[in-house]
Amino acid sequence: MSIVVENLTKTYGKQNAVDHISFKINSGEIVGFLGPNGAGKTTTMKILTCYLPPTSGKAFVNDLDVEEKSIEVRRQIGYLPEHNPLYTDMYVKEYLMFAASVYHLPNKVQRVNEMIALTGLEVEQRKKIGQLSKGYRQRVGLAQAMIHDPSVLILDEPTSGLDPNQIVEIRNLIINIGKHKTVLLSTHIMQEVEAMCSHVMIVNKGRIVANGKPSELKQQFSAGASLQVTFNAVLNDYQLQKLSEYGTVTHIGGSTYSIISQSDDEKLKSSTFQFAVDNGLMLTEMKLIEHSLEDIFKNVTQ
Repeated sequence: MSIVVENLTKTYGKQNAVDHISFKINSGEIVGFLGPNGAGKTTTMKILTCYLPPTSGKAFVNDLDVEEKSIEVRRQIGYLPEHNPLYTDMYVKEYLMFAASVYHLPNKVQRVNEMIALTGLEVEQRKKIGQLSKGYRQRVGLAQAMIHDPSVLILDEPTSGLDPNQIVEIRNLIINIGKHKTVLLSTHIMQEVEAMCSHVMIVNKGRIVANGKPSELKQQFSAGASLQVTFNAVLNDYQLQKLSEYGTVTHIGGSTYSIISQSDDEKLKSSTFQFAVDNGLMLTEMKLIEHSLEDIFKNVTQ
């Protein structure tokens, strides 16, 4: 296991920012850490990176206790906080050389050149950081986080504030990095999680309320069935009333309707087909509507 958290708690006064959470992350996973603002994500990440001590409980990175072995843990972790702290008056290559010196790397020049190539900073490496776009600043932050070749990367909102093109660039970079490292990242962009993450944890009010693979969570939290159907004609009031006996019907447009039912998929499809036969209608399209990760997020955090 790369990360193990056991009954972790962080208290500020009477408020539990992190409330007795436990989880494990396997080596080589990209894990999405989701939750509304103030849910405890950043606090948990700061404990794992040794920026904050826990009030109680334990956390381990590569079998190292974050309290007892904090220096060793920091050598194992690369951290990109939400507000990327960069020295904007330094040149890109100069800054990465400085970061390499902090870690006392013996092959500083070679390692800096490797990070510049990996993060796509070749064209920008001779510019001051303050002259870079936010997307390239995030690349510099990622290069700095990986300069010492950590086995675990913790990324807090790595695509926050980026435009769509920059988001795709950083996403592809993280996916590439995740082939060789364990990545824990927080984000509010559900599409990013579905595109990048093999595992998802959702936290709310300091507690983990969902934990599993995206496909598992969709199955676990998606009660009943949702169907989108298109008939060869618009339903009249009587037909609409009869169809509503199978579930909640919404007129999407034209002769297309959605049906949300408490029954299972096969039963809803069979009932809808029989409805069409009984009412002299033809089904021109029928498809199941899969619940999205965003639907699940709303379900467990509201």
